Amino acid sequence: MPENLAELRQEIASLLPRLRRFGRTLAHSREDADDLVQVAIEKALTRTDQWTPGTRLDSWMFRIMQNAWIDELRARERRGQTFLPEEEGEHVGDGRATGSQLDAILVRKAVARLSEEHRSVVGLVLVEGLSYQEAAETLGVPVGTVTSRLARAREALQELLGEWP
Repeated sequence: MPENLAELRQEIASLLPRLRRFGRTLAHSREDADDLVQVAIEKALTRTDQWTPGTRLDSWMFRIMQNAWIDELRARERRGQTFLPEEEGEHVGDGRATGSQLDAILVRKAVARLSEEHRSVVGLVLVEGLSYQEAAETLGVPVGTVTSRLARAREALQELLGEWP
């Protein structure tokens, strides 16, 4: 547990790979995910007084990211902007995409088609490995809600990937 601001900053920096993974789960493009991580880190560093020592720093950061993404979606809706995922043209014509890369693209596209609530739960539980309880605390919902959202997300993914070669 970080005891001072310098240690807290270092702990946040050590979370960067996990934050980027969660950002990619929430956002549809690498750029949006990186922007989301940057916003979350800025918010965390300017609000270190709001973090309670003795609690999970990763959960606090994931919650900041979740809220920042919701804010971004609302802002985009107001602006009426829609962005296409980078993956739409990521490997077109380069001849380098392997079977596993194609599988990863298919899974990312399927996850991107899930609702915001389902993507968040998939990102926290299946990608980040948080327990249902930890995910529930991070999202501010009951454990039963996490369980049902994850079940529905798995069903949707199976349906979306059902014709997967």
